[in-house]
Amino acid sequence: MFETAKVIKAKDPAAKSVLEVIFLYPGYHAVLMHRVAHALYKIHFYFLARFISQWSRFLTGIEIHPGASIGQHLFIDHGMGVVIGETVVIGDECTLYHGVTLGGKGNADVKRHPTLKDHVMVGAGAIIFGNITLGNHVQVGANSVVLHSVEDHQTVVGNPAHLLKSKQKA
Repeated sequence: MFETAKVIKAKDPAAKSVLEVIFLYPGYHAVLMHRVAHALYKIHFYFLARFISQWSRFLTGIEIHPGASIGQHLFIDHGMGVVIGETVVIGDECTLYHGVTLGGKGNADVKRHPTLKDHVMVGAGAIIFGNITLGNHVQVGANSVVLHSVEDHQTVVGNPAHLLKSKQKA
């Protein structure tokens, strides 16, 4: 997790030191507590996992279901109000801003939440809804509502979200 703190410091110009991130960033704390809750969830200690996730929510304002799978170096910036559902899958190096919802569609015991591949950025207040996939290097504009999958290297904005532009592949 020290490596994650270094990545957050590199991404956030307001962060003056890695120690500041470790001690003062609620997004960092929420992901750290999620790692513990997720490990317990995987071994079917559901109550304890949920207890930790709810305690984390109380402390940070960020709700991450212990069933969610999160890759390396997730940066939740100004995370108040972020909600990450049970079957969400988040890849590596993703960034979520405050008020983001990665929400589910339906109540069946199946994959019902979004998948974010690597290097996805979701702007403040955006809602990503249902079992859809956001490809690598996708950017979602603030307050957008995304209801359909988005291919790699795309930017979407609006309600409902629509393609803004296509980025050149590196």
